[in-house]
Amino acid sequence: MTVWLRGDHLVRHRGPLARRPDDPLLLIEAESFARKLPYHPHKLTLVFAAMRQFRDELREAGRSVHYRQVSTFEDGLAAHFEERPDDHLVTTEPQADGARERIEAVVTDHGGTVEFVPDERFVCSREQFDEWASDGRYRHEDFYRFMRRETGYLLIDGDPVGGEWNYDDQNRETPPEGWTPADPPTFDYGETVEETAEWVAKTFAGSYDDPPYGGDWADPAAFRWPVTRRQAVQALDHFVTHRLSDFGSYQDAMRGDEWAMSHSLLSTSLNLGLLAPDEVIERAIAAYEDGDAPLNSVEGFVRQVLGWREFLRHVYRREMPGLAEANQLDADEALPEFYWTGDTDMACLSDVVDGVRRRGYSHHIERLMILANFGLVYGVEPARLNRWFHAGYVDAFHWITTPNVVEMGLYGAGVFATKPYASSANYVDKMSDYCSGCPYYKTKTTGEGACPFNALYWDFLDRNEDALRSNHRMGLMYSHVDNKSDEEWDAIRERADEIRAMAREGDL
Repeated sequence: MTVWLRGDHLVRHRGPLARRPDDPLLLIEAESFARKLPYHPHKLTLVFAAMRQFRDELREAGRSVHYRQVSTFEDGLAAHFEERPDDHLVTTEPQADGARERIEAVVTDHGGTVEFVPDERFVCSREQFDEWASDGRYRHEDFYRFMRRETGYLLIDGDPVGGEWNYDDQNRETPPEGWTPADPPTFDYGETVEETAEWVAKTFAGSYDDPPYGGDWADPAAFRWPVTRRQAVQALDHFVTHRLSDFGSYQDAMRGDEWAMSHSLLSTSLNLGLLAPDEVIERAIAAYEDGDAPLNSVEGFVRQVLGWREFLRHVYRREMPGLAEANQLDADEALPEFYWTGDTDMACLSDVVDGVRRRGYSHHIERLMILANFGLVYGVEPARLNRWFHAGYVDAFHWITTPNVVEMGLYGAGVFATKPYASSANYVDKMSDYCSGCPYYKTKTTGEGACPFNALYWDFLDRNEDALRSNHRMGLMYSHVDNKSDEEWDAIRERADEIRAMAREGDL
């Protein structure tokens, strides 16, 4: 019997590796994974360096590790079963049933057997979620409260601490003049990270043949993500000690000179299994109980990890494969090239895309209300933007980008989003400092120099009226639609067409 951990399941102190201390471990490092998309080099460095560090730490601890560096996962499994015929693999369940079926087929073809066990990178089991969602409805707030009751987190005698389940209304403040967040953590890397980064640059740069920019679109700054359990715990300590107290109030704010704000930067560690969700939640709650962090910060963080992350994982599991190609608004625009280059005069988009090109990261409001919002009102086909997110972000895996981008960002399926998150420049101006330095005018909808978000917003409502007007959450928006004259609509449509032409030609 062999424990097989895939590269984003580097869980040592729980799960199958901990429960079978005498069984060897199989890790497969497959280059084909890295050639599926033009991944950011930091994403590839993160995954491969974390796998190699995990291998080395286990071997130093006396564990037998079979480490296969191969072209494809099937090659790795074939080599394993050639060396260990009829072996029985124990591995964690994939996020989608289709992946499970493919794994079973490959293992069987090579003479082995495979057993799937629960994925302990999450709190909510399949059975818990399926029972909760037995009526077929997905409402995140209801699920979040369900999970609070199931775990007892931030509850006193069954009631929410502070009297409210959700403090989101306290998490939209603008940082005051002179406010500066704590610097993000840094780590002392050994040779493995440096060697892996060099290997990634040599092996995969330019290796992706499809447009637009092969593997060379990114402009990476210094690598700065945890690749070991020890570094991930250091990142958690840093967040709780230096950043959590300000996280809540300013979690929706955007500032051009502060890429990290007070966000946790723990998503990569959670998604690789270097940290467990319950441990990060309990550290945050302990900070509140010790008087070191306010309730709105801690509740907001718990909602992200216990609520949103768990919720999306199960929606993906249940709604695939259809979710990946969902497009209920029939959006058909190609992804503008500035998503890859950052070459646009729109200050918000230019800055956020530049952050992705340099770090493979931007925080959740920049993802939803800048990148996805533009794609939504512009009319980008959801699968195209999902592909870009999956390629560009260090914390991106298909199970997390697909519901976030296709459904939440582009309203592609209607399985849980109750309305499209479309916005004009007004939201961007309220929550950021981008508009003050932008050559486009935030208050203009039509004419030369008008902010593209404005005309595209109204054009989005106009062209999707048949699908959206009956939505009770869109009533106020359509009351404004009805107040516009024919002359205003002619100018809006003309400006929207002009913006699309500029975007296609690279002149926006």
